[in-house]
Amino acid sequence: MTQNNNTPGRVMLRSVRLAFPNLFEPSSYGEGEPAYSATLLMDPLQAKELDATIDAVARAKWGAKADANLKALRAAGKTCLRDGDEKANYDGFENMFFVAARSKTRPTVVDGQRYPISERDGRIYAGCYVNASIEIWAQDNAYGKRINATLRGVQFLRDGDAFGGGRPASADEFDEIVDDLV
Repeated sequence: MTQNNNTPGRVMLRSVRLAFPNLFEPSSYGEGEPAYSATLLMDPLQAKELDATIDAVARAKWGAKADANLKALRAAGKTCLRDGDEKANYDGFENMFFVAARSKTRPTVVDGQRYPISERDGRIYAGCYVNASIEIWAQDNAYGKRINATLRGVQFLRDGDAFGGGRPASADEFDEIVDDLV
Protein backbone atom coordinates (compact mmCIF):
# COMPACT_ATOMS: atom_id res chain seq x y z
CA MET A 1 0.00 0.00 0.00
CA THR A 2 1.24 3.46 -0.84
CA GLN A 3 -0.18 6.53 0.84
CA ASN A 4 -0.39 9.88 -0.94
CA ASN A 5 0.86 12.41 1.60
CA ASN A 6 -0.60 15.33 -0.38
CA THR A 7 -4.16 14.04 0.05
CA PRO A 8 -4.96 12.51 3.44
CA GLY A 9 -6.90 9.28 3.04
CA ARG A 10 -5.81 8.65 -0.55
CA VAL A 11 -4.05 5.29 -0.89
CA MET A 12 -2.86 2.90 -3.58
CA LEU A 13 -3.63 -0.72 -2.76
CA ARG A 14 -1.11 -2.95 -4.52
CA SER A 15 -1.69 -6.50 -5.71
CA VAL A 16 -5.19 -6.92 -4.31
CA ARG A 17 -7.80 -9.28 -5.65
CA LEU A 18 -10.88 -7.88 -7.35
CA ALA A 19 -14.37 -9.09 -6.43
CA PHE A 20 -17.83 -7.88 -7.43
CA PRO A 21 -16.52 -5.39 -10.02
CA ASN A 22 -18.93 -2.80 -11.38
CA LEU A 23 -16.33 -0.64 -13.10
CA PHE A 24 -17.92 0.11 -16.46
CA GLU A 25 -21.64 0.50 -15.66
CA PRO A 26 -23.09 1.78 -12.39
CA SER A 27 -25.30 -0.58 -10.41
CA SER A 28 -27.65 -0.02 -7.53
CA TYR A 29 -28.39 -2.27 -4.60
CA GLY A 30 -31.75 -1.99 -2.95
CA GLU A 31 -32.97 1.58 -3.10
CA GLY A 32 -29.52 3.17 -3.32
CA GLU A 33 -28.35 5.40 -6.14
CA PRO A 34 -26.49 3.67 -8.98
CA ALA A 35 -22.72 3.75 -8.50
CA TYR A 36 -19.53 2.16 -9.74
CA SER A 37 -18.04 -0.20 -7.19
CA ALA A 38 -15.60 -2.96 -6.37
CA THR A 39 -14.61 -5.11 -3.45
CA LEU A 40 -10.85 -5.42 -2.96
CA LEU A 41 -9.43 -8.43 -1.11
CA MET A 42 -6.15 -8.04 0.77
CA ASP A 43 -3.95 -9.92 3.21
CA PRO A 44 -3.83 -9.03 6.94
CA LEU A 45 -0.63 -6.97 6.61
CA GLN A 46 -2.18 -4.70 3.96
CA ALA A 47 -5.33 -4.45 6.08
CA LYS A 48 -3.26 -3.32 9.08
CA GLU A 49 -1.67 -0.58 6.97
CA LEU A 50 -5.06 0.52 5.65
CA ASP A 51 -6.47 0.50 9.18
CA ALA A 52 -3.79 3.07 10.15
CA THR A 53 -5.12 5.34 7.37
CA ILE A 54 -8.66 4.85 8.65
CA ASP A 55 -7.49 5.85 12.15
CA ALA A 56 -5.82 9.01 10.79
CA VAL A 57 -8.93 10.01 8.81
CA ALA A 58 -11.13 9.44 11.87
CA ARG A 59 -8.81 11.57 14.05
CA ALA A 60 -8.88 14.36 11.47
CA LYS A 61 -12.71 14.27 11.42
CA TRP A 62 -13.61 13.61 15.06
CA GLY A 63 -10.53 14.59 17.07
CA ALA A 64 -10.72 13.35 20.67
CA LYS A 65 -13.90 11.35 19.87
CA ALA A 66 -12.20 9.35 17.10
CA ASP A 67 -11.37 6.25 19.16
CA ALA A 68 -14.89 5.96 20.60
CA ASN A 69 -16.52 6.59 17.22
CA LEU A 70 -14.28 4.03 15.48
CA LYS A 71 -14.95 1.40 18.13
CA ALA A 72 -18.72 1.83 17.64
CA LEU A 73 -18.46 1.91 13.84
CA ARG A 74 -16.30 -1.24 13.71
CA ALA A 75 -18.70 -3.09 16.03
CA ALA A 76 -21.64 -2.10 13.81
CA GLY A 77 -19.85 -3.01 10.55
CA LYS A 78 -19.90 0.61 9.37
CA THR A 79 -16.34 0.85 8.06
CA CYS A 80 -15.17 0.11 4.54
CA LEU A 81 -12.50 -2.34 5.81
CA ARG A 82 -13.93 -5.63 7.04
CA ASP A 83 -12.86 -9.16 7.92
CA GLY A 84 -13.29 -11.49 4.95
CA ASP A 85 -14.39 -14.33 7.23
CA GLU A 86 -17.73 -12.46 7.45
CA LYS A 87 -18.23 -13.50 3.82
CA ALA A 88 -16.34 -16.81 3.89
CA ASN A 89 -19.11 -18.35 1.75
CA TYR A 90 -17.74 -16.33 -1.22
CA ASP A 91 -14.66 -17.46 -3.16
CA GLY A 92 -11.43 -15.85 -1.99
CA PHE A 93 -12.75 -14.10 1.14
CA GLU A 94 -11.73 -16.62 3.81
CA ASN A 95 -8.67 -15.53 5.87
CA MET A 96 -8.52 -12.22 4.01
CA PHE A 97 -9.76 -8.68 4.59
CA PHE A 98 -11.77 -6.63 2.15
CA VAL A 99 -12.57 -3.04 1.42
CA ALA A 100 -15.78 -2.09 -0.34
CA ALA A 101 -15.33 1.04 -2.45
CA ARG A 102 -17.84 2.95 -4.59
CA SER A 103 -18.09 6.09 -6.65
CA LYS A 104 -20.75 7.97 -8.57
CA THR A 105 -18.03 8.86 -11.08
CA ARG A 106 -16.66 6.14 -13.37
CA PRO A 107 -13.23 5.08 -12.09
CA THR A 108 -10.16 5.05 -14.29
CA VAL A 109 -9.50 1.49 -15.53
CA VAL A 110 -6.11 0.84 -17.15
CA ASP A 111 -3.67 -1.96 -17.99
CA GLY A 112 -0.04 -2.30 -16.89
CA GLN A 113 1.11 0.31 -19.41
CA ARG A 114 -1.64 2.70 -18.24
CA TYR A 115 -3.71 2.30 -21.43
CA PRO A 116 -7.48 2.43 -20.90
CA ILE A 117 -9.31 -0.89 -20.65
CA SER A 118 -12.92 -1.28 -21.74
CA GLU A 119 -15.44 -3.83 -20.60
CA ARG A 120 -15.25 -5.49 -24.02
CA ASP A 121 -11.55 -6.25 -23.48
CA GLY A 122 -12.48 -8.82 -20.83
CA ARG A 123 -9.22 -8.15 -18.95
CA ILE A 124 -10.91 -7.07 -15.73
CA TYR A 125 -12.92 -9.79 -13.97
CA ALA A 126 -13.72 -11.04 -10.49
CA GLY A 127 -10.63 -12.89 -9.31
CA CYS A 128 -7.92 -10.97 -11.18
CA TYR A 129 -5.24 -9.00 -9.32
CA VAL A 130 -5.21 -5.22 -9.52
CA ASN A 131 -3.69 -2.09 -8.08
CA ALA A 132 -6.49 0.14 -6.85
CA SER A 133 -6.56 3.82 -5.98
CA ILE A 134 -9.07 4.61 -3.22
CA GLU A 135 -9.79 7.49 -0.91
CA ILE A 136 -10.85 6.88 2.69
CA TRP A 137 -13.23 9.46 4.18
CA ALA A 138 -15.36 9.88 7.27
CA GLN A 139 -19.09 10.43 6.92
CA ASP A 140 -20.97 12.29 9.65
CA ASN A 141 -24.30 13.61 8.39
CA ALA A 142 -28.05 13.03 8.46
CA TYR A 143 -27.43 9.49 7.12
CA GLY A 144 -25.18 8.63 10.06
CA LYS A 145 -21.52 8.05 10.78
CA ARG A 146 -19.37 5.71 8.69
CA ILE A 147 -15.89 5.32 7.30
CA ASN A 148 -16.22 4.99 3.51
CA ALA A 149 -13.92 4.36 0.56
CA THR A 150 -14.26 6.08 -2.80
CA LEU A 151 -13.07 4.03 -5.77
CA ARG A 152 -10.83 6.24 -7.90
CA GLY A 153 -9.20 3.81 -10.30
CA VAL A 154 -8.11 0.25 -11.04
CA GLN A 155 -5.02 -1.01 -12.86
CA PHE A 156 -4.98 -4.61 -14.11
CA LEU A 157 -1.94 -6.34 -12.61
CA ARG A 158 -2.21 -10.05 -13.42
CA ASP A 159 -4.61 -12.91 -13.95
CA GLY A 160 -6.00 -14.98 -11.10
CA ASP A 161 -8.50 -17.78 -10.78
CA ALA A 162 -11.86 -16.30 -11.76
CA PHE A 163 -14.44 -16.26 -9.00
CA GLY A 164 -17.49 -18.17 -10.14
CA GLY A 165 -15.70 -19.33 -13.31
CA GLY A 166 -16.93 -16.35 -15.31
CA ARG A 167 -13.92 -15.81 -17.60
CA PRO A 168 -14.16 -16.31 -21.38
CA ALA A 169 -11.89 -18.76 -23.17
CA SER A 170 -8.49 -17.58 -24.37
CA ALA A 171 -7.66 -17.84 -28.08
CA ASP A 172 -4.66 -19.96 -27.05
CA GLU A 173 -7.01 -22.75 -25.96
CA PHE A 174 -7.96 -23.47 -29.57
CA ASP A 175 -5.97 -25.32 -32.21
CA GLU A 176 -5.12 -23.53 -35.42
CA ILE A 177 -7.20 -24.86 -38.30
CA VAL A 178 -5.28 -25.49 -41.47
CA ASP A 179 -7.36 -25.59 -44.65
CA ASP A 180 -6.17 -28.72 -46.51
CA LEU A 181 -8.73 -28.59 -49.29
CA VAL A 182 -6.27 -27.33 -51.89
